[in-house]
Amino acid sequence: MRFRVHVHPGSSRAEVGGEHDGALVVRVKQRAIDGHATEAVLAALAQVFGVAKRDVHVVSGLASRRKTVEIAGDHIEARLDALLQGDHAS
Repeated sequence: MRFRVHVHPGSSRAEVGGEHDGALVVRVKQRAIDGHATEAVLAALAQVFGVAKRDVHVVSGLASRRKTVEIAGDHIEARLDALLQGDHAS
């Protein structure tokens, strides 16, 4: 399943949940230097969706706060809906 994420690098806490302009908000502690924030985003998404990190891919926006990601797995859509509605996962 493909969807958009809005990344907040350098956040005081790591958290996935909420919505910004139709995109899932992902807060990570890592700064956007040398891809560290993107790697943290992929790891956070894998954890909250219960999939392996290798099943999460950036489709577009690799160097942007606004990314399109694709996740393979079951029940992704239901979990995404809950996270967009404000169900936060750390």
